[in-house]
Amino acid sequence: MRRISAQYVLAGDGVLLRKGVITAEDDGLITGIYPQDENAKETASTEFYNGVVVPGFINCHCHLELSHMASRIERGTGLGRFIAAVNSGRRSESTEIVSAALKADRQMYDEGIVACGDISNDTLSFDIKKFSKIEYITFIEVFGSDETKAEKRISDALTVRAAADTAGLRNYLVPHAAYSVSQKLFSLIMENAGPGPVVSMHFLESPEERQALSLHQGPIIDSYRDLGINTGNMNPPAYHTDIAMWLADKASGVLLVHNTCITRAEAEKISEKGNISWCLCPSSNMYITGSMPPAGMLEDTAGEIVLGTDSLSSNNSLSILKEMKLLQDHFPHISFETLVRWATYNGAKALGLDRTVGSLTPGLRPGVLLIENMDLLNMKLLPQSRVRRLL
Repeated sequence: MRRISAQYVLAGDGVLLRKGVITAEDDGLITGIYPQDENAKETASTEFYNGVVVPGFINCHCHLELSHMASRIERGTGLGRFIAAVNSGRRSESTEIVSAALKADRQMYDEGIVACGDISNDTLSFDIKKFSKIEYITFIEVFGSDETKAEKRISDALTVRAAADTAGLRNYLVPHAAYSVSQKLFSLIMENAGPGPVVSMHFLESPEERQALSLHQGPIIDSYRDLGINTGNMNPPAYHTDIAMWLADKASGVLLVHNTCITRAEAEKISEKGNISWCLCPSSNMYITGSMPPAGMLEDTAGEIVLGTDSLSSNNSLSILKEMKLLQDHFPHISFETLVRWATYNGAKALGLDRTVGSLTPGLRPGVLLIENMDLLNMKLLPQSRVRRLL
């Protein structure tokens, strides 16, 4: 049994406890959480730390299988050119892909991540996820804007799903994005999704998406033509909001990822469904387009915000703490407690894991982290703030 205290402990209800104490078994099971203990430093059985104790982080959006592309894609290219570079970079040796993915998995664990919603287009990362210390939810991503190839696309995805099932990985079939999946393929994905699925989809990452969806032109369409895709057979949905709300009617939960150029009216309309989580990956957005997602507006209109890192193809690290710092820098009115909630409980809830991780609540095994080198007077992260695993 361990007794852990710090300057502050973030309780399961999101309240910061000054010199609070948690008790936990050596296997990470939280057995109790208690309010202020002024004598914690002097209590022999209590480990006292200078910082803030929080639950383990939840990374709701990552592409582990793209880890080998670290530093290979130029910054600021825009989404169309970035997609083309990713498609080209996928053609690498499997040993290189697996080695980089294994290193990235370890990096995430060291950065305090306890669970991850990971996008997979093939099976190369499955053994890594099967034996990882991180709990993975695998989103088997389906592409296919050419409606004539919808059956082939879903057949390929079901083959990947069978491998995920064999590996014992919890998984869901999901569409890539509104502009990259035909209406027929959307229907086939949801017909094969099974009961109560969680759906993750890239959403309004760039204004280029609107061009591709409504006008069938722009850099994304140009990248499709460069890949030899017959854009004349494209039949995507007409509007982003329509497809998001249609998915919400068919799924237990929907993660809309990026949301960089979403409007208030769109956010308000979609949020009416009640089972939407807005996943923000600000470092990736800055890398690709130089834009930040409207976190303040989404907090006002939607509330259920979660965080992701995206892949090392568009990020120089897989650190949720880094994403929190970037959001704080651009939206200083957002409180530390709110940022932690986005990084922990909200993420666990979105992935269906809130009964095991996401909060320092007795009966859960959420992981226990210490955030050090903070401005504890103003409860702000600093550039030198870092995370350390305690459990």
